[in-house]
Amino acid sequence: MELNRNTVSRLPVLGPRYDRGEIRAGIAHFGVGGFHRAHQAMYVDRLLSAGKAREWGICGIGVTPADRRMRDVLRAQDGLYTLVLAYPDGARESRVIGSIIDYRYAPDDPEAVLEVLADPAIRIISLTITEGGYNLRDSDGEFDCDTPAVRRDLSGEHPPATVFGLVTAALARRRERGVPAPTIVSCDNIEGNGRVARRAFTSYAEQVDPALAQWISGNVGFPNSMVDRITPVTTPDVVARLEADTGVHDEWPVIAEPFAAWVLEDDFAAGRPPLDEADVQLVDDVYAYELMKLRLLNAGHQCLCYFAYLAGYRLVHEAAQDELFAEFLDQYLDYEAMPTLPRVPGLTTFRGALLERFANAHVRDTVARLCADSSDRIPKWLLPVVRDNLAAGRPVRLAAATVACWARYAEGVDEHGAPIEVVDRLADTLIPLARTQRDNPTAFLENRAVFGDLIDQPRFVDAYVTALDSLHRYGARATLEAVVKPE
Repeated sequence: MELNRNTVSRLPVLGPRYDRGEIRAGIAHFGVGGFHRAHQAMYVDRLLSAGKAREWGICGIGVTPADRRMRDVLRAQDGLYTLVLAYPDGARESRVIGSIIDYRYAPDDPEAVLEVLADPAIRIISLTITEGGYNLRDSDGEFDCDTPAVRRDLSGEHPPATVFGLVTAALARRRERGVPAPTIVSCDNIEGNGRVARRAFTSYAEQVDPALAQWISGNVGFPNSMVDRITPVTTPDVVARLEADTGVHDEWPVIAEPFAAWVLEDDFAAGRPPLDEADVQLVDDVYAYELMKLRLLNAGHQCLCYFAYLAGYRLVHEAAQDELFAEFLDQYLDYEAMPTLPRVPGLTTFRGALLERFANAHVRDTVARLCADSSDRIPKWLLPVVRDNLAAGRPVRLAAATVACWARYAEGVDEHGAPIEVVDRLADTLIPLARTQRDNPTAFLENRAVFGDLIDQPRFVDAYVTALDSLHRYGARATLEAVVKPE
């Protein structure tokens, strides 16, 4: 049975029993992908199913060429999709989510998107635009006005096409019309993601109109948040399995682990849905929760993925179930990550559950997904752990080995001579550097735009070079064994 508004009430899968025609959009969300649909949209659907938050439906917004397919699928399915939870014991739980009531693809009609964003009914603009999507330089944390897309928007010669151009132009309209400022909620895996979003949008606005930037700074809310749910890329077998199990044909379901968490600062400029009634944890300061998630789960994924790929693993659970890889992760978590974290309720439980979450064979997360976009991830997730430990005189050997393994992976050739597809916005820079490191072992690390001053830290450099040499001589598995059980 095709999934759409005409069939949803007859589907053999639990779905929205609320009247979606009575739901108004109060949230505009940039970046409707798997994670948003497994996470924020799920929480809003939970509220709608309880008869609450009827003015807080979601209007999705796409800006990139990759968003065209999401436009087409959601249009054909009236915004409906299936969320499939994969439990460690093999059980599956499917539910049709109905909280996305509209979707706009900005290149189709930028003016219509601007009017959506300027509408007083839209009181939250949320974002999952990836860790690298905020256009801030790793070297100094400042907004980069020289990227081609940003330069094009700033020229004023074309309708805005970037998230910065669209949101800033809409905020200008709200200011001119006397419409209250919204809250911008970043849901990306970045330390201080609200502060990062504030810096990005106000910096862009400063280039357009300093008075507008001042208005944004003084009126728009930018709460920090921690988001968590392992959500792999939807593959054809997920579509086929859903249809085989339920008879529902969904062009783009999303599969996720059962665990989900959202910790959010309660700092909203124009109201919010009662998220606390949907198991969202609202706090005054999310900092400690952010560090817990980023330095344990996200950095832990980075510690696993490059060694796993070079050792021949292609699925995350297979590597996590390998005793050697599990021991490496345990040592990183206990000896390098945990000492950098402030104590927060639930920290020990969170850390204790990670290996089991990674080893969930039914999520079938891919190693390649974790290896992608490394230059946006390692500097934000793993290098802060390194810097804290260097400053405190604590060990950095495991993190250094992980960075060395990234450098080895970035050579673009595996241990059997087969090509590796290095998916990274800096691939054209990183791959040539990595391919010189057999002659110059620190070539990759000398890229200060990515690594800052780590090349000037002898203790880290020594551990890095030792691991890289072992990777070249003996391979990933032997290097892991040497790192886990040093002589």
